[in-house]
Formats: sequence, structure tokens, C-alpha cells
Amino acid sequence: MKKVIVVPYDKAWKTEFDKIKEELLNVLNSHMISIEHVGSTSVEGLAAKPIIDIDIIIKDYNSFESIKSKLASIDYFYEGDLGIKDRQVFKYEEKPNLMRHHLYVCPEYSEELKRHIAFRDYLRMNQKDRDWYGEVKLLAAKYYAEDIDGYMKAKKPCGAEILRRCGL
Repeated sequence: MKKVIVVPYDKAWKTEFDKIKEELLNVLNSHMISIEHVGSTSVEGLAAKPIIDIDIIIKDYNSFESIKSKLASIDYFYEGDLGIKDRQVFKYEEKPNLMRHHLYVCPEYSEELKRHIAFRDYLRMNQKDRDWYGEVKLLAAKYYAEDIDGYMKAKKPCGAEILRRCGL
């Protein structure tokens, strides 16, 4: 059973993202377009589960096998798309030098990537909705501390409304 933990924003998350990004850039440099900090930890002031979400953006799947090989060289293993089109998931066993994180590889035309960026950018510019979403997440974590599915279901309407406000 996964314990659901949501905490107030931590300024250290940006530094932790930079550490992960540096490790990734050391092996990927010319094989991708950019590395984006997405998800709630990327929005200053937003409560979040203390797990950094990262999207590696590639032009298209022509470079994917090379990316997969480069990531394997630093102990990431490929999990597939896990049911989300154009978002490839990579996991790791242990990286004690880095904060816990989720790693995705997306082609630049990925709809999921567009959602991640739009959601992040909208919340960065809209304090009222950012605070509302943070409160919903904190309450959901309180009521569903032992139930990740209940937590996800409880915050979904708020997230859907924010996506609607983003035009998605």
C-alpha cells in the first residue's frame, strides 16, 4: 500500500531538479531538445508529493533507441508507455544521490507533454488556482493517506477544471 504524502512547496525542489537534469545532460546532451521540470514540484508555492516529474523532449522517435541506451547507461530501465500515448516511462531502482523522481521521454508533438507544460505554466501564472489546487491536494492526502487511488480520484475534478481553464 502506497502512503500518500503531500507537503507544502519546498524551494529545494528546483535545486534537486537541477541535479537530476545535470546527470541526464551528461549522457543525453545532443540527443534531445530539452529537459523540463513539470508536475507540482515545478510550480513555486504549490503543495506537492515530494517527487519530481521530468519530461525529456525529443524531436521524434528516430532518436528513441539511442535515448533508451543512454538512459540505461545511468541505470534507468524502460517501462513502456503505461497506457499513455507518446509518453515513455523510465524507472530506476536506487539513486541515493538524487531526490525521488519520475522520468518520461516525450516527442515534441506529444499531447501529454502539451498538457504537462500548459498545466505547469498556467499554475505558475495563476496564484488563485494554484492555491486552490494545493488545498485540494492537501485535503485529499489527509483523507486518503493510505489510498493513492482515492487521492487521485479526489483531486481529479480540480485538475480537470484547471486543464479546462488552460484551454485543454
